[in-house]
Amino acid sequence: MRIGVVFPQTEIGTDPSVIREYAQAAEEFGYSHILVYDHVVGVDVSRYPGWTGPYTSQSQFHEPFVLFGYLAGITARVELVSGVIILPQRQTVLVAKQAAQVDVLSRGRLRLGVGVGWNQAEYIALNENFHDRGKRQEEQIQVMRLLWTQEIVSFEGRWHRLPWVGINPLPVQRPIPVWLGGMSEAAQRRAARLADGWMPQLRPDDRLREMVDRVRDSVREAGRDPSAFGIEGRLTLAQVPPGEWLRDVERWRALGATHLCINTMGMGLPGPQAHIDIVRKMAQELGLRQR
Repeated sequence: MRIGVVFPQTEIGTDPSVIREYAQAAEEFGYSHILVYDHVVGVDVSRYPGWTGPYTSQSQFHEPFVLFGYLAGITARVELVSGVIILPQRQTVLVAKQAAQVDVLSRGRLRLGVGVGWNQAEYIALNENFHDRGKRQEEQIQVMRLLWTQEIVSFEGRWHRLPWVGINPLPVQRPIPVWLGGMSEAAQRRAARLADGWMPQLRPDDRLREMVDRVRDSVREAGRDPSAFGIEGRLTLAQVPPGEWLRDVERWRALGATHLCINTMGMGLPGPQAHIDIVRKMAQELGLRQR
């Protein structure tokens, strides 16, 4: 099981030297990947009575593709993972171009996690349809893979028309791995049919085990090999008693997770250095090989 860290988007601040220190430390401590969340805009909650979303206009988010371009230049081995790009609120061909460029600059280290999101206001701000986002995402994935593997693409779909065009340069990985987030049954079925892996966000309990088994059954029903399908677990330290952190790691391993990400946000840490200290401590307890 490959173990990575969640980039502390909302708590790391804007100093490039601090971002560099965190990313290089994660690589040095032996983590295999850095996973980055995505939101383009947040809402002014004073205008949204009863708002229940986890993020607002006060929540800071670095733009993932620009951040990956920076991380590609200051790291050498760590995989760069989006967890997840909210794909249907973005232009498909532009995402394919941005992802390909990151893959080129990182020498093939991008894994593109995508999802449909939950913030309707964000879709409105980006001039995209919130209500057809699931079905549209399926065609988006098809279009991106065509653009990543063919020099010239001719495509006519329900939402996309590509009139003999291509992106240049093509990515190192052809195609770039696409993983899906989302906990709904529709998202699980979509991941089983279309994706290279699934990114659930529950603790590894009996309920999640049933979900994982169901997803793997759906992978088989789609005529695909479950052993080639990835599962990326999430260990959000703030939501788990410290005495159970390593136990949850082993539970993910027992579920057959191929990847796991350690999330240090929400713990009330005093600053970026505290995030580095926690991921160092976890790396030591997990026996990761320092590089």
